[in-house]
Amino acid sequence: MRQHPLRLALALVFGAVATLPAQAQQKPLKQPDAPAASSSTAAKVVNEADDSVDLDDIRNFTRVYHIVQQAYVEKLDNKTIMKAAISGMLQNLDPHSEYLDKDGLAELDEDTTGQYGGLGIEVLQVDGSLKIVAPIDDTPASRAGIKPGDIILKVDGMVIDGQNIDEAFKKLRGDPGSKITLTILHEKSDKPIDMPLVRERINVTSVKVRQLDPGYVYIRLSQFQEDTSTDLEKKLSDYIKKNGAPKGAVLDLRSNPGGLLTSAVGVADTFLDSGGIVSTKGRLPDANLNFEAHPGDLLNGAPMVLLVDNGTASAAEIVSGALKDNHRALIMGRRTFGKGVVQTVLPLDQDHAVKITTARYYTPNGTSIQAEGIKPDIALADLAVSKGDTAPSLIGSEADLPNHLANEKAGKDDGKGGSDDDGKLAIEDYALSQALNVLKGLSLVRK
Repeated sequence: MRQHPLRLALALVFGAVATLPAQAQQKPLKQPDAPAASSSTAAKVVNEADDSVDLDDIRNFTRVYHIVQQAYVEKLDNKTIMKAAISGMLQNLDPHSEYLDKDGLAELDEDTTGQYGGLGIEVLQVDGSLKIVAPIDDTPASRAGIKPGDIILKVDGMVIDGQNIDEAFKKLRGDPGSKITLTILHEKSDKPIDMPLVRERINVTSVKVRQLDPGYVYIRLSQFQEDTSTDLEKKLSDYIKKNGAPKGAVLDLRSNPGGLLTSAVGVADTFLDSGGIVSTKGRLPDANLNFEAHPGDLLNGAPMVLLVDNGTASAAEIVSGALKDNHRALIMGRRTFGKGVVQTVLPLDQDHAVKITTARYYTPNGTSIQAEGIKPDIALADLAVSKGDTAPSLIGSEADLPNHLANEKAGKDDGKGGSDDDGKLAIEDYALSQALNVLKGLSLVRK
């Protein structure tokens, strides 16, 4: 399974690992900035590498190169062959390492800023097809009903296979207003369906904060961009100024495919007063990092329920692991995606770079979630509920009985008895309704 060049930056250390330790350990991480890329980083790594290569391997590579050059059914120029060789070397390492040309670097920058033309989906290549990691909120993909785990079988009628995967990927992006048809196979279904979609200018607002119920705040993070942690702090602070300190919060990381490592650290730090957040370990000395929380929990210890699912990946799992291991939040939902590795972008020149896996990351308890994911404290199946049919009733309560005594405080209800008596929230979002119920219980225990 390989992450395809959608440049999702799932847990990317955006730039050179070598520049990160000093920043990570010396400045507060409430408002982390991605470290700047260094043009000398790739050269430094190369200079420190073991240059010994078996001569037989070199001869075989050269022979294969010339065979492709002379015998392949279509004439290929040397740049095309060499690019394919480099890409193949990286693609066979893991699902996330890849070679980036000028267009790839531009797309990577678009994803980390949250602005690009396309459908709003995060994908991985799996066995020659494109698998949906998650659709982004309020985009053509999410509105069409695309879900985590779905498979894209065709793009505009072109069957996706290992040979045309790059071409298929590139078709996902394009000018706003242009049309595209995806053939989708939903998870746990055996009947593909065609989905006509229209590309839009994707301007992803990664943070949404609103009142869920009187005294309870809902925080939705759709991905981890450069400004996510600072945007979260501002919006949550504004909410508290307007509504007062909440009695509890639901943090929704469902279908969040991840993003920048530094943003994940900043988000976790927003809700922690102390304790570890995440550590990374790799072969390069500078890839061994440890991030600690700083004093200043914006919610002042109010109970938290964190919603996750199988589309919660990478940087979103860093936040989930940090809040779980520090006993700061109760995790509800489905087991998370299980991406526990970190990529670094090493520039080769102005227009080319290598994105390569340089480290594994570990939760504060020292747990690796790679290929395992995070198991929720309370498991919730992917369910939906509907309102049941009820026969008309002449007498449904004491108030319906003739000659009943009136309540002496009638008309003085303050309206804070709850907003989900009719089950509206459960019908709209079952998992969120259950999270609110648990959150109310936790806030009662805290009193």
